[in-house]
Amino acid sequence: MNENEIRKAIAEVKQGTLSRRSFIRKVAAIGVAAPVASQILLWNGVAMADATLQYKPTKAGGGGPLKILLWQAPTLLNPHFALGTKDQIASRIFFEPLAGWDKDGNLIPCLAAEVPSRENGSLAADGMSVIWKLKQGVTWHDGKPFTADDVIFTWTYAADLATAAYSTGSYKDITVEKIDNHTIKVNFKAPTPFWADAFVGSVGQILPKHLFGDYVGAKSREAPGNLKPVGTGPYRFVEFKPGDMIRAERNPDYHVKNQPHFDTLEVKGGGDAVSAARAVLQTGEYDYAWNLLVEDEVLKRMEASGKGKVDITPSGNVEFIILNTTDPWTEVDGERSSTKTKHPTLSDPAVRQAINLLIDREAIQKFIYGRGGIATASFVSAPKQFKSSKLKYEFDVDKANKVLDEAGWKKGADGIREKDGKKLKYVYQTSTNAPRQKTQAIIKQACQRAGIEIEVKAVTASVFFSSDPGNPDTYSKFYCDMEMYNTTQPQPDPERFLNQCVSWEIANKENKWLGRNISRYSDPEADKAYKAAQNEFDPVKRAALLIKVDETFCDAHVFLPLLSRNIVGAGVNNLMADISGWDVTTWNLAAWYRS
Repeated sequence: MNENEIRKAIAEVKQGTLSRRSFIRKVAAIGVAAPVASQILLWNGVAMADATLQYKPTKAGGGGPLKILLWQAPTLLNPHFALGTKDQIASRIFFEPLAGWDKDGNLIPCLAAEVPSRENGSLAADGMSVIWKLKQGVTWHDGKPFTADDVIFTWTYAADLATAAYSTGSYKDITVEKIDNHTIKVNFKAPTPFWADAFVGSVGQILPKHLFGDYVGAKSREAPGNLKPVGTGPYRFVEFKPGDMIRAERNPDYHVKNQPHFDTLEVKGGGDAVSAARAVLQTGEYDYAWNLLVEDEVLKRMEASGKGKVDITPSGNVEFIILNTTDPWTEVDGERSSTKTKHPTLSDPAVRQAINLLIDREAIQKFIYGRGGIATASFVSAPKQFKSSKLKYEFDVDKANKVLDEAGWKKGADGIREKDGKKLKYVYQTSTNAPRQKTQAIIKQACQRAGIEIEVKAVTASVFFSSDPGNPDTYSKFYCDMEMYNTTQPQPDPERFLNQCVSWEIANKENKWLGRNISRYSDPEADKAYKAAQNEFDPVKRAALLIKVDETFCDAHVFLPLLSRNIVGAGVNNLMADISGWDVTTWNLAAWYRS
């Protein structure tokens, strides 16, 4: 099936002679995943299908308590400061976006009355604007009405660079105007094929103007709502102990009929992934455990108890290593890993290439992750349309040694390579859990065989993924030579995911280290391709541009992808949870119920 045949099939869907489902099956045969197929139809003026979200309760409440384990404990509840996934998940309990993504990549309205489309006249044909119609009759948890003013305020709040929001990239280049109390219009600076970013998913959660209006810009961190949220979500705030626990109660005025099912909600943080899995699969003490970064064989043994089941959800997430090309050990103007510095050894491309050759990805998959991940050399692995066919991985210690020899790095008396008085000695950090420490051990051992000394460092997850600008051990500070973690692709289009590769998103002191580009590496060609993709309506050409961004960072061996990660959670047998690989775990928490 070539490009012309795809366009012909799109025309048939528009004419009604080909169903959406048949179209998706056709393009699946050439490797285009369902979420991308849905986006191709939407870009070409075909409205998304209505969601079919399984929900059987006939009234709200009556479900008793729901108990969730986030072993990486949340530390704040403002979604626009939630750099870590754990804080995005926690914030989404209370705050809601205009729309979210289901597991098939369909855009599902939440605070919006409907999904914008060409069909309903909300998407401009020139790609310069989109109109959102808002649900009427929605109230904040304190009883105040939700209106267009709250949506516009959220835009100004997140777009203000002084706010230092992690979501700034989704808002700073748009303008939003109020059409009426329940209609807003988003205007783009240039034709924008992927318009479903601002106000959508994890970055799209709306804040109440009447509570945050006095806390913008430099005062944003002082807002009481950062820790005591008042949202529109299915559960109302009761208590929050940062790094420990969240308690909430059913919102009796929730805007979706018969939802939510549960009367109370408890989210417990802390501990580790193994104990979280055990608390669901073996003891049934909790209903759901998130992000079970546990060896697959261990999970299988726990499942044998029969009290719960492991839930594997495909996603675009990736477990990867970043190599620091700036100097993490020298402070300049109050920050380390500053772009004003250069790493003494990792700035050498040959060293980075050698380290990439010393990663045994297949062993990491086979002996550690199992069902949880698939070895990959591409930062973007899903949907398939956006995955590079050029990037390949190999594990070859001899080749790594040869690369280092040819680059002039010679082994000293201690067996460690050096050149010009600089040794290949690195601190390699990640969060504390068994699979990651075992991965570190595998890589450390291979590096030793090539004359590279690795000091492994494990940081408690709640610290490593903290958004606290005063914490020196956060992954966004990157105060080490190399670090490893899983990064979440928040939507079935990788544009926002790849802003981790652009120069204007570099994390630094000025933006309180909330910039999306943690590596601090930049390349003019990647910036150029990214900007071109933002305005390219041809889906084939656009995919090629985004692939180029991915290849730039992987070819430079700044990003060392390890595994395309599935979302691994666990629920007790009678819990029905709606999990999406393209949104946060709690994206549709209102629809969870007990069968």
